[in-house]
Amino acid sequence: MTTHPPVDIRSIAGRLAASATIGLARLVTGVRGNWQGCLPAREPRIYFANHNSHGDFILVWTVFPAVLRATARPVAARDYWEASGPRRFFARSVFDAVLIDREAITRSVDPIGQMSDALDSGSSLILFPEGTRNTTDQPLLPFKSGLYWLARRQPGIDLVPVWIENLNRVMPKGEFLPVPFLCTVTFGAPLRLAAGEERQAFLDRSRDALLALRPKEGDEA
Repeated sequence: MTTHPPVDIRSIAGRLAASATIGLARLVTGVRGNWQGCLPAREPRIYFANHNSHGDFILVWTVFPAVLRATARPVAARDYWEASGPRRFFARSVFDAVLIDREAITRSVDPIGQMSDALDSGSSLILFPEGTRNTTDQPLLPFKSGLYWLARRQPGIDLVPVWIENLNRVMPKGEFLPVPFLCTVTFGAPLRLAAGEERQAFLDRSRDALLALRPKEGDEA
């Protein structure tokens, strides 16, 4: 009698959901990747992006080549992504997110350690140094210090700025259904923490590198 290994239904469901998510993201946004300052690479990287919507990391994740998507993990807020069964399923079984506790007072695990461990295991990270969604008229909020501390913990890892354009118009605040609109995800030149570089200087330099990818007036898709 031939025996077969057990089928992991959860992983099958996750793969199907991932394919559906990629297809829907491409259909609704027409998202395209623009590798302007670097080429896709399989080694671990930190991709840091502007943050306007809960769907931001999905677009970055979608435009990765499949081989990179398999090891790219978004860094996301545990309280949001574990608030319901469907969100928890997508966070864990589809995106394999690194879920962190935002409130230091209730935190039992160091988030910098969590992210560093993920990089050590061979994963790349997608994170948002503004720390929260930007709902202001400013192009970027001030960066939180986490990007600096992670760069100090992982000095040999490239940090790639990523500008997401037009998603706030696809999913405007207060709207229930997405509005079709072309989105572009632009990848800039990698940077690293320089020897002796102070925290604020590094955060300012990283923020400037991200702002440099923002389309000039009249160039928006």
